[in-house]
Amino acid sequence: MPDFLPYVLVSLALVGLLAVVLEEVIHINKAQVVLFLGALSWVLLFIFTPDAAHHERVQAGLEENIAEIASLWLFLLAAMTFVAYLNKKGLIESVIYKLLPRQISERKLLLLAALFAFAFSSLADNITATLISVALILSLRLPAKKTLRFATVMVFSVNSGGVAMITGDVTTLMIFLAGKVSITNLLLLSAPALLAVLVLAALLARPLNAVATIDRQPTAVQRVDVVIAVVFLLTILSTILCNVVFDIPPVLSFLTGLSVMFLVARAFGEDTENHPILNYIRQIEFDTLLFFLGILLLVGSLKEIEALDTFVRLYEFLPAWAANYLMGLLSAMIDNVPLTAALLKADVSMSLQEWMSLTYAVGVGGSLLIIGSAAGIVAMSKIPALTFGAYLRYFAALLIAYSVGYGAVLVLGQFVTH
Repeated sequence: MPDFLPYVLVSLALVGLLAVVLEEVIHINKAQVVLFLGALSWVLLFIFTPDAAHHERVQAGLEENIAEIASLWLFLLAAMTFVAYLNKKGLIESVIYKLLPRQISERKLLLLAALFAFAFSSLADNITATLISVALILSLRLPAKKTLRFATVMVFSVNSGGVAMITGDVTTLMIFLAGKVSITNLLLLSAPALLAVLVLAALLARPLNAVATIDRQPTAVQRVDVVIAVVFLLTILSTILCNVVFDIPPVLSFLTGLSVMFLVARAFGEDTENHPILNYIRQIEFDTLLFFLGILLLVGSLKEIEALDTFVRLYEFLPAWAANYLMGLLSAMIDNVPLTAALLKADVSMSLQEWMSLTYAVGVGGSLLIIGSAAGIVAMSKIPALTFGAYLRYFAALLIAYSVGYGAVLVLGQFVTH
């Protein structure tokens, strides 16, 4: 491999990051830019392979990268189709109206939204939890500035809720499977993670002094809609159960649930020639999927040249607790999955307390920037006002909440011995 190639690939990744940050300035869709740069990175890897053996390694790396992307795409396709149907039918909005009082203070409403996102993401994956939480926020029809505060808290809450469950966050599952933490250890993380959410909610709720009036608009809910909602909930629960008990990939469970949804719609006469159930797939914002594709291609190319392994060297110069804190900050800019994989592969020597702090850091740290987590990217694609710059306004509050939670994990770790 030519000496210049790693520098070129890293430069392309940085250009892609800038394209996302400056989307409002350059007026070019971020999905288009990162997709081009991601594909170009792999093209360059193939062009400059020095020999047949290296070519085979690049080919294997691309196949692995594409397989991961395909799994994510199909999972998103299934989850988004469920949510698109239930949202279009007004079922989610109807449930919210029944649970919420007609009048409620905006501060209390923000807290309830944060707790809902936290609890739901503990059971479901972050993407599904985000889609449901975004639908909840949009259904409230708040002013744009207030919607931004709700969305910021929601993204942080979703990432925080998933950190304590192996079904809630990929990096948590990776660290668990590597034998670094136990299920009991992970469940303990829910306390400091919840504390961080409450701190952020308190900080962002300060300017909210009004009383929100929930406009209860009765929506006619058909029997088929309720059945499909039940199918959706059962799909989530079975995904968790099948993954834990039988190690079935979540994408397979969700595709099964999606197919059941189609059959149920057909059985109830919802799937007609004039209104086919498959039309709900077309309502998915494929910009989001293309953005994921480009980002994961870029990150995959960096992993191929082992550029991410350089972050492991932090542990040679800093104590583990400080390096883990920085890893959380880095996960806001770099995909936390390859970052965590690099750390596990390097077999960094850490105590149980330090592995718990790393689990929290890489799981919650991505919340600091809107592009740092799947929850943020999905929310950004669904809420027009939620841009990189708009989310960045709350960076100080996000950093404070993240730091409080991290400190609580370190204190908690003092009392955990196994």
